Amino acid sequence: MTINDIDNHRHLMAVVLDIESTDDESSIIRENIDVQSQHSIIVLEDSKSNDRQDVKFDDTKIENEPIYKLNDYEDINRDLIAQTEKVADKTNINCKQHNERMVDKTHSAHNRKLTKTINIDKLDSDPIIGYAQERLLPLAKACASLCSIIYDLSFYVQKALHETPEEPANELTIDESAAIRLYTMEWEEPHRSLYSELNHTLKKESRENLRPYFKYLKLLVTALVKLPCVPPLTIWRGVTKNLSAEFPPGTIVTWWAFSSCTTELTVLESNMYLGNTGARTLFSVEAINGRRVRDHSCFVTEEEIILLPGTRMIVQSQLSPATDLYIIHLKQVIPEDVLLEPPFEGALLYPKPKYYWYRKKRFVIPLCLIAILSIAAIIISSVLGTQFGSKIPAYRCTDPNPLSMSSETGQSPIYVLSGDFNNDNKVDLAVLNQVDQSIDLFYGNGQGTFPSQITLVTGLTPLSMIAADFDHDQNIDLAVTNQIDKTISILYGNGNAAFLTQTTYTVGKRPRSVTTGYFSNNHTLDLIVTNYNDNTISVLLGTDDGSFQLQRTYPAGKGPRSVISDDFNKDNNLDFVVVNQGENTISVFFGNGNGVFGSYLRYAVGESPDSVIAHDFNNDTILDLAVANYGGTTISVLYGNDEGTFGFQVTFEAGNGPNSIIASDFNNDGQEDLVVANWRDNTVSVLFNNGNGSFHQRQTYATGATPSAVIAADFNKDYRMDLAVTNYDENTISILINNNSGQFESQIRYATGKKPRNMISNDFNNDNKADLAVINEADGTIMLILGNDDGTFQARVPYLLKKTSSSIASGDFNNDNKLDLAVTNTDNTVSILLGDTYKIFQISMSYATGINPTSIISTDLNNDNNLDLILVNQDDNNLSIFIGDGHGSFQNSTTYDVGKRPISIVSYDFNHDKKMDLAVANYDGKNISILFGNGDGTFESQIMYKSGTNPCSIISIDLNNDNLMDLIVANEGENTISVLFGNTNGTFQNQIKYKTNKGPCTLLPGDFNRDMIMDIAVVDKRSTIVELLFGTSNMTLESQKIYPTGNWPCSAISNDFNEDGKIDLAVINRDSNSIFIFLNTCQ
Repeated sequence: MTINDIDNHRHLMAVVLDIESTDDESSIIRENIDVQSQHSIIVLEDSKSNDRQDVKFDDTKIENEPIYKLNDYEDINRDLIAQTEKVADKTNINCKQHNERMVDKTHSAHNRKLTKTINIDKLDSDPIIGYAQERLLPLAKACASLCSIIYDLSFYVQKALHETPEEPANELTIDESAAIRLYTMEWEEPHRSLYSELNHTLKKESRENLRPYFKYLKLLVTALVKLPCVPPLTIWRGVTKNLSAEFPPGTIVTWWAFSSCTTELTVLESNMYLGNTGARTLFSVEAINGRRVRDHSCFVTEEEIILLPGTRMIVQSQLSPATDLYIIHLKQVIPEDVLLEPPFEGALLYPKPKYYWYRKKRFVIPLCLIAILSIAAIIISSVLGTQFGSKIPAYRCTDPNPLSMSSETGQSPIYVLSGDFNNDNKVDLAVLNQVDQSIDLFYGNGQGTFPSQITLVTGLTPLSMIAADFDHDQNIDLAVTNQIDKTISILYGNGNAAFLTQTTYTVGKRPRSVTTGYFSNNHTLDLIVTNYNDNTISVLLGTDDGSFQLQRTYPAGKGPRSVISDDFNKDNNLDFVVVNQGENTISVFFGNGNGVFGSYLRYAVGESPDSVIAHDFNNDTILDLAVANYGGTTISVLYGNDEGTFGFQVTFEAGNGPNSIIASDFNNDGQEDLVVANWRDNTVSVLFNNGNGSFHQRQTYATGATPSAVIAADFNKDYRMDLAVTNYDENTISILINNNSGQFESQIRYATGKKPRNMISNDFNNDNKADLAVINEADGTIMLILGNDDGTFQARVPYLLKKTSSSIASGDFNNDNKLDLAVTNTDNTVSILLGDTYKIFQISMSYATGINPTSIISTDLNNDNNLDLILVNQDDNNLSIFIGDGHGSFQNSTTYDVGKRPISIVSYDFNHDKKMDLAVANYDGKNISILFGNGDGTFESQIMYKSGTNPCSIISIDLNNDNLMDLIVANEGENTISVLFGNTNGTFQNQIKYKTNKGPCTLLPGDFNRDMIMDIAVVDKRSTIVELLFGTSNMTLESQKIYPTGNWPCSAISNDFNEDGKIDLAVINRDSNSIFIFLNTCQ
């Protein structure tokens, strides 16, 4: 059995640690080994020599040799590997070229030799104390007493100091950081390095020989203790011997030297390291106080974890997953006695313990629950037993899914799952769109319909996903495999239909499927990913905060495509099953409960298997497997045995190209039935279980083009399982309601038409919910998106326009209590669209404007209670006034001069005379125009105020809470905003500028952080972000918060979309044809 496959991309560092010392000429070559990632793999080797021209493993037997300390495996006891040619001149030493700290070497006769005893743990060894009383000295002085012991030490001290940055990471001093760097350095051959001599001395029983090192130890341990402890995790070491007899479970182990380890189990098959033949032992260490030293190491590309001297562990278990391969599981414990004295008062060698109430009661609570449930079960069974003297026959449905209805998705939907993503106790759907590289979230209404949808961004070419609560916040999160990126994306949910920006983790080539479970039995969810082109499986162990450790990989069959997990051998540890599409098999891997998996078993299935599920189909309380065989027309069922093995496959007919399979009781007979999506004949097949695990009765239902995935859930809350199917080639999903109940409306996704140019928000259908109207420049449409009260939207209604439009406003122009629309057109007209009861807009009339109308608003300018229109004509340097008659018609325009290329306009009664005034941003004039109204629809001549360069958006708010309106201007040409505070007479003070990101183009006011002070949202189109500038009590703006948007965000609105009393944001992205909704989560 191979231990791992290597993805030839980058340098992987391997470490060889020795068991015994010999005087033979065995040696280790140094080379660059291209593998997937740069991580240190520790392999304990058995020869020590300074000749490094080739690798020879010592075959000397050790059965009759006495035992000695574990850390005597490594006279050098440090990670990382050798690579490059022999260094000829020490002045050309580059510490990034070779690393031998983890390569255990046998020295020739004139050098020190290791003892030939292997002592697992000498409990009577003296602790490492006394060094802490030394003064903390600069590195050069701390090493002065070692110059007579270690060859040319002063040269390497100066080199370490020279290579240390002026501001080291982790707030270490230069000398502290350099002390770690010096420890990681390799010496010019044949001389032994500092770490080699130090660790050799640390492992001696007598501490007297350690005294010359005290000053350096003080500095080194101080530096290491200042580094944060990495979260509890499993790290690895290895040795090319069978040490299982020396490490029975329960054995106490102490490592007295500084021990370097790796977080990733990617052991090379080459004989240079563990190889794939001969006796090999891996140590799996549950570490609690490791320190990551990469930021202070000579080897900046290597992920090295150091354990401090005096690390005590207990052997937990042993596993032999293959011939001559042994895994020993060690768990670090905090020793009762001091083994390593802290370097200074208050220093923490171990992380502070955390206490949780449920841990204190973790035994009491389950026992109480069991007792309560037992009593309840007795009472219920007694009552039911007296009420029913005979068994009522179960209702059996023969046609559970007669109806199919479709809704739009993104391009090439490839995967679908269900869950309550917005915490409304209703089933929602998540659809993965491969070409769009997006996820569509369809929010259910509890009636079997999905009237709303949100789009989330993933990595390149997403293929599969799962939903789970990874960060323990009671909200559903998502994990998505990205084929081209070779990553998995984690999107953390916040419980109100929104997800945080994705976090990605590297896996293998072309990841296809992902599953989750508690594989390490530590109450944190872990992930398993199939890597199709690598023929490997990636295991990512989870942490308490919802993040994941770096992957460990295991070999699989050819073309691993899908994966599921369950406890197949009933040992209370999760196992997993992988479908190997390239060789028509499945592989079953057995877990040992600490996130490590041993040997696997393979079983033949049908042609090109695509997916697999596990259920007890024949009612024998043992899990069985069902596999969809994409290359043919069948599914394979493998019935399970008690020990986790499976019998030969039994095949049943499905449709043509079965590629997705699920199980549930669809006909209410108490048996698990099967549903299969058939890619090539555009159907789903329902196979009913006859009670003994066979599936001969089959019904077929039409779907959309090329169904790619199917799930089951109760969408309409009638206690019957319904179906949802993604249709890959027509960008839809199909809903099949069980038993003819439920209706479906067209779903809406947040895609828009081509080149959305502008957008407004209002209640267009009189349901007291905020809706959206989007104008799409390139395809000449307006899109109306009706809102729910949870921040999602119901239906998209596109309206075809006769002209290309650029700006939009809304209002009840004909006083019929229904909202109407006004749009500016590129043919220098403005069109009026009157709304009706049925949410339909009819174009009533168009009016001539000036040249290039670009911005339009509506308000009552002449106090007649009828809405009027104001728009700016960019190429005429003026604005047009259209006075409304209250019946949907408008008088011909009156124009007023403003500055150069007016682009944005706002209205308000700035001088408190109860007459509407106007403020205009002039893009080429570096100014704004103020026009005071006369109350009859006419205006005084403009008054100008300076702004920044290329002002492109203007809003009015009371920013400083003085009951006077202020003006805020976005200056696109210089990446600033200008604030002009208002005076009581309608004039404005000189501008105050604030820096923004690139291309501020839209401004939105609101109290976004709910502190009773107005804030500003700025859309920066060139930075593709929205930034929030929070107002303060001293009339300033500060504390930016940045949110990413789509490409070229050009328009935005603010409103309370989910009726929670908080201001939300909606941004349209012109070049990515999308809308982004930002729901406010402030308390």
